[in-house]
Amino acid sequence: MTEPVLIIGGGIAGLALARALHRHGIAYTLYERREQAADAGLAVNLPGNAITALGRLGLGDEIAAAGHPVLRREYRTGRGRLLFQVDEREFWGAEAQPRCVRRTDLHRILRDGLPDGTVHEGAGVTAVRQDPGAAEIDLADGSTVRGSLVVGADGVRSTVRRAAFGDDGVRAALLSGASFRFMAPNPGVDCWAVWAGTYGTYLLIPVSPAEVYGFACATRGGPAEPDPAWLTETFAGFPEPVRQTVEAATADPAQLYHSPIEEVRVPRWAHGRAVLIGDAAHATAPVWAQGAALALEDAEVLAGLLAAGADAPAAAAEYERVRRPRVTHVQTQTDRFSRTAAVPGWVRAITAPLGGRASYRAAYGPLREWPAR
Repeated sequence: MTEPVLIIGGGIAGLALARALHRHGIAYTLYERREQAADAGLAVNLPGNAITALGRLGLGDEIAAAGHPVLRREYRTGRGRLLFQVDEREFWGAEAQPRCVRRTDLHRILRDGLPDGTVHEGAGVTAVRQDPGAAEIDLADGSTVRGSLVVGADGVRSTVRRAAFGDDGVRAALLSGASFRFMAPNPGVDCWAVWAGTYGTYLLIPVSPAEVYGFACATRGGPAEPDPAWLTETFAGFPEPVRQTVEAATADPAQLYHSPIEEVRVPRWAHGRAVLIGDAAHATAPVWAQGAALALEDAEVLAGLLAAGADAPAAAAEYERVRRPRVTHVQTQTDRFSRTAAVPGWVRAITAPLGGRASYRAAYGPLREWPAR
């Protein structure tokens, strides 16, 4: 491969692919339209398969140092009754201990050590073309760059997906129309904890003993209103940790991040010398926290195929063949959980203690093994 791989997008997927290619000695150039990484999302939960992928990228020690261990999960009603819990350390094993990390720290870890001149920020892509011998992109500054493969790692609203595939594929998530995300002082929460009520679902994950990452959305598929008052009104009757973090988050509305929850479902991810990874290929609602995990896996698998000697079109096609079943599994489990979340609370209170752990195992069990090639 004489031409570099052209990576479009400098988020988790793009940086992970850059790092994986660098480790294999494969030339690449990354183009990110923003001048600096956005902190949207604030923190990210990394299940065991994400930790495994980071280990394969040579970053096991770094994520262990930066991420806060998530030892267990608790699922509760809006009134605080514990429905069931899962020991995550036991399920995933010590080497794949799930962690929660600030998104900026994960970006830093992925980018540290990449050679100067391989990452270009403030470089938006306006067009994508390909011929049998190369891929080509036009940049917003008027320049044109050729490469062996163009990789769309540019998120839900992917320019590469629209330009090279002609597929939009964006849909509103079944779970909810939108969400709030925020950071707040830790009210004493020591695990991944979710409270599901009649109109809203509220999640807290410790990022450190002093700080939590919060996520809140409507329970029954409706939108979370962009007015911060929605948080106060919806979760007024919830237990103290919820009310306490709502009060802290709404005291400074500028620190709240409100956004739609959107998913991407497209019929193909590879077409000649163009390929999609991460959210550009398969964004999912954050039910199982698989957005970052799948992106990290995508990067490692694609880089491995290129390193094995496959030419770019063959590697892209094989990447989709390998990855599609795993992603389909996550999407199927996400849809199933999202529909379950819409049932009345009294039904969940009966069924969750009986089937909650089984649902967790069904969703995550197949992800404990690295995707076979």
